[in-house]
Amino acid sequence: MIHIRGGNVYDPANGINGEVRDIWIDGGKIVEAPPVPPGGVDVIEAEGMIVFPGGVDMHTHVAGSKENVGRKLRPEDHREHVRSRSGFLRSGSGYTVPSTFLSGYLYAEMGYTTVMEAASAPLMARHAHEELDDLPMVDKGLLVTMGNNHFIMDCVARGERERLRHYVAWLLEATRGYAVKIVNPGGVENWKWGRNVASLDDGVIGFDGVTPRKILESLAGASRDLGLPHDIHVHGLNLGQPRSAATTRETAAALDGRGSHLCHLQFLSYRGREEGHTFRSGAGPVAEAVRAAKDLTFDVGQVIFGQATTMTSDGPLEFSLHQLTGHKWVNDDVEAESGGGILPVVYDRKSRVGAEQWMTGLELFLLIDDPWRLALTTDHPNGGPFFCYPQVIRLLMDRDYRAEILASLPPKCLEGALLPDLTREYGLYEIAVITRAAPARMLGLRSKGHLGAGADADVAVYDRVNVDGTACRCSRFASCRRALSRVRHLVKGGRWVLRHGRIVEEVQGRTFYVAPGYDPALESGLREYFEQTYTVSFDNYAIVDEEIPGGEVISCGEKKRNGSF
Repeated sequence: MIHIRGGNVYDPANGINGEVRDIWIDGGKIVEAPPVPPGGVDVIEAEGMIVFPGGVDMHTHVAGSKENVGRKLRPEDHREHVRSRSGFLRSGSGYTVPSTFLSGYLYAEMGYTTVMEAASAPLMARHAHEELDDLPMVDKGLLVTMGNNHFIMDCVARGERERLRHYVAWLLEATRGYAVKIVNPGGVENWKWGRNVASLDDGVIGFDGVTPRKILESLAGASRDLGLPHDIHVHGLNLGQPRSAATTRETAAALDGRGSHLCHLQFLSYRGREEGHTFRSGAGPVAEAVRAAKDLTFDVGQVIFGQATTMTSDGPLEFSLHQLTGHKWVNDDVEAESGGGILPVVYDRKSRVGAEQWMTGLELFLLIDDPWRLALTTDHPNGGPFFCYPQVIRLLMDRDYRAEILASLPPKCLEGALLPDLTREYGLYEIAVITRAAPARMLGLRSKGHLGAGADADVAVYDRVNVDGTACRCSRFASCRRALSRVRHLVKGGRWVLRHGRIVEEVQGRTFYVAPGYDPALESGLREYFEQTYTVSFDNYAIVDEEIPGGEVISCGEKKRNGSF
């Protein structure tokens, strides 16, 4: 049994806001305080420390074929950033795309215990799971791309809603996936013909009557019908383009009431050709549309100044970035399922575009007043490395720090910008919401993101420290330069994995997936479809449980959307 005594606990899912409380852990779960404390209890004195649930990153790219290609594409990224083997910890390398071992250690050192790999084509899921198995210290899951899948678009074209639902269920079980991911619906397929889609009602080449709108609505309906724990996870149209804010607002209106999560919203919130500017933040109108919607959630995808590596199924986007920058790049096609690209970028604070992107993300964070509908992400590694989350937290908590960065940006960017006038500062309670409670709830992981009895015993304990290392006593915690940057102690699944800032044990973690159930009669038609379409046989396509060590099925059903877990 473990006893974390006297810490300032922030547990928004249970309405606890900095109260001095004790946390008791037994058998890998949070438990009620025993009437009589037993002997042999492992006690951590947490007086004056901050106690959070383990962090939950609901959208990151840390494992799979594209990450592996990204590592190969950027040898300089790995040669210049190496952590040598130390004791039982394995060596690792990389800055924008760290290797699997290093990614797990870095997440744990921030106090994160659960991550979701945000995109894998079904055909590449086996590779993704092999790398997830190589990712220590965290529980994890895999989102599966379906927005440009030929079988799905055939079902949409024919209006076969029931067949579509069974196929989505089969595909999730075959890939041991967790939820439906949609990337530029129809646009990735059109890119195979050198084209794209620009509006929700553009046609998809080769699929009569199919449009991005119909793909979104059909997959949203299938996801809800199956009772998946997480709604469709949507990378919308026109990502990175000045017209993206308009299509994002239209997408939000089209999906409201159907249940959807809009990912890396920052990259989809731009407008242009206004007041002499060709590229401007559109966070204001997008925030208004999101606030008006009642059944949408989102993550931000905040940009971090410096090096990044973009990797996405959105192939036409990567081609346009290649044309714009001249940087080396990779283009990929995944048979009848998806495509993609990879390209290094630099977000330069002296660049007007980079500065606008940085401001756009922060404006979204500060304009949308319901933290329960948003999650902190950088869309790692697209907007910047995940281990820069503490920098984002400081920006949200400290308006003086924001002003300091704003003063370094091109003056032209600040003309008419919203961010300089936004004085809101997040408190620790809100930070705990957007990094723990809200993403866990959006994912439907009832045992994550909170410290109530029965929750997984994932607990992060942080010091209150100032830049000079002295203890912080300020009530707002806004001036603490190392706020939540590195965990002091971390419990993962009821085991101490970090003590006094050092990793003391490496743990494997579980892999979450769903098994919604489908009509077995579907398989006879699929077998014939695979013979005609795929280079992989039907019998070799599906992943079996034995290939997922530590796998755990998350039940499907009605997800609780409001109130505590």
